[in-house]
Amino acid sequence: MSDRPLNTLALTEQDGVLFVSLQRPKARNAMTLEMVAELSAAFASAEARDDLRVLVLRGSGGHFCAGADVKDLMRARGESVGAKNNAIAETNAAFGHLCAAFARLSLPTVCVLEGSVLGGGFGLACAADFTLADQTALFGLPETSIGVVPAQIAPFLVERLGLSQAKRLALMGGKIDAAQAHAIGLVHELVHSGPLLEQALRTLLDRLLRCAPRATRVTKQLLLRARGQSAESLIEHASVVFATQLHSAEGAEGTLAFLEKRAPAWHPRGNGG
Repeated sequence: MSDRPLNTLALTEQDGVLFVSLQRPKARNAMTLEMVAELSAAFASAEARDDLRVLVLRGSGGHFCAGADVKDLMRARGESVGAKNNAIAETNAAFGHLCAAFARLSLPTVCVLEGSVLGGGFGLACAADFTLADQTALFGLPETSIGVVPAQIAPFLVERLGLSQAKRLALMGGKIDAAQAHAIGLVHELVHSGPLLEQALRTLLDRLLRCAPRATRVTKQLLLRARGQSAESLIEHASVVFATQLHSAEGAEGTLAFLEKRAPAWHPRGNGG
């Protein structure tokens, strides 16, 4: 990211993990256009760095994200009246690009879910690779109940929850608690309290960091590609990916460590060369 101060995010790094925290606690971390722009820049910067291993997204003040900031939407609606370009559509599309960028990050992503997980925040949780929540988390898709549409998050709802559950929640402006979210697969791990949530996050990060950096990214890219292809059509590409990784320095170290019954020593920058 640039050196320009951030107004809506806090970024910290530790042991190859980038922690991205939404910093609008008084608004339950509702997303403004400024936050969308800052998140987009943070994701692009993280994708370009080989030294990062995992990205953790969470909120501040006991909430993950309450969705879009309604004041921003009203402002965009006012700007679009009589204008050639539809400011509302542009605002909505900007959030859609953010969700897509988050979903296609090659490094593993984790969402830590507390308090409000609504609308766009619900969508980001659906796009994450791993989701951890405590029992304060409340999930909801309020869009249809206030006369709007969960437009950009719709594909991520369907992919994560399946069409039946996505319709059940989106069409009636549904709300579910953390236990229900865990039952339908939105939450991977549910704990009872904040301290246990931090412990669960640390355990997950330790497990991720034990795996090979480049192999992890390549595996995620292969899985994302497999969504839209048949198994047969992926055979040749997958074989090249496998052979390339096996012949890399990372593949050599991993297989040798397995044979020698020791922990592998991964290159700190994940160089598979």
